[in-house]
Amino acid sequence: MAKKYKENYYESEEIEDTIVVPVTLDDGKEIECEVLTIFPAGSKQYAALLPLDENYTDIFLYRFIPKGEEEFELAGIESDEEYEIVADVFDMILDDEEFDALMGDDEEE
Repeated sequence: MAKKYKENYYESEEIEDTIVVPVTLDDGKEIECEVLTIFPAGSKQYAALLPLDENYTDIFLYRFIPKGEEEFELAGIESDEEYEIVADVFDMILDDEEFDALMGDDEEE
């Protein structure tokens, strides 16, 4: 099932509005996740999802597939190699954000 999105979401690292999507886990349980960011890695787009259920502390990474002008699908990452590439890119995004936050804090003092 396709989800709605704004066109610029998958072109930008930051999402201004909160998007919540259901995700079905391997055990069949469905949980709600907030889309933190959508980012490119290689020739594909990926989404980082934060579970809203407090029992889950990991960020989930999924392939982001635009479907038309305002819809998208999430798909699992197919191989360990693809996952490593996506995780490395996401780690770089986190490092950049942490650096920017630190620099912003230093400038205010």
